[in-house]
Amino acid sequence: MITYIIIALTAIISILAFNNAHLFHALVFNPYMIDSRKQGYRFLSYALLHADWMHLLVNMFVLLSFGKSVEGSYLALFGIKGIYLYALLYIGGVLLSTTPAYAKHRNNPAYSAVGASGAVSAVLFASIIIHPLASIRFLFIPFNIPAFVFGILYLIYSAYMAKRGRDNIGHDAHFWGAVFGLVFTLLLKPSLAIGFLNQLSGTSF
Repeated sequence: MITYIIIALTAIISILAFNNAHLFHALVFNPYMIDSRKQGYRFLSYALLHADWMHLLVNMFVLLSFGKSVEGSYLALFGIKGIYLYALLYIGGVLLSTTPAYAKHRNNPAYSAVGASGAVSAVLFASIIIHPLASIRFLFIPFNIPAFVFGILYLIYSAYMAKRGRDNIGHDAHFWGAVFGLVFTLLLKPSLAIGFLNQLSGTSF
């Protein structure tokens, strides 16, 4: 249920902010505002915003595709406390994926970013370390893609978009969110690393 709650809350706030500039600017990630006006809530609130419909739909599609699996896996691995650990995975992705950007842009009033991409990346890469061979299919691609391949493509796309830097999307947060998702999950269950390698060792293309 946590995945559905996150998606619903994010969709509602994002859609409201599409037509409300005041709300958008009040919640956006802006290191300068965080530092100069002590608005620390922006470390979390920015993940409820998205630049446009496509940005929102892509992030929520990825979260829905992988979040249900990770939430179920956490429950299987850790029992009832898996619910809270899954919530920490997502929130930690929100917080830590923008930490490098905060350090780099805290004196830059012009820098801002929005989107749940860092947290979604944390969930995505937690899923990959647990189920690297799980498949995903897009309507425009007539074959299944292994999760770990999708993850690689996701990061390549994020790096390309971060280099372009022509929007308010925190593309660089994808990488740091992915790192957090991997490290957090492995710290909770180190034996997953062996399982990951065992699964990949049997991969054939």
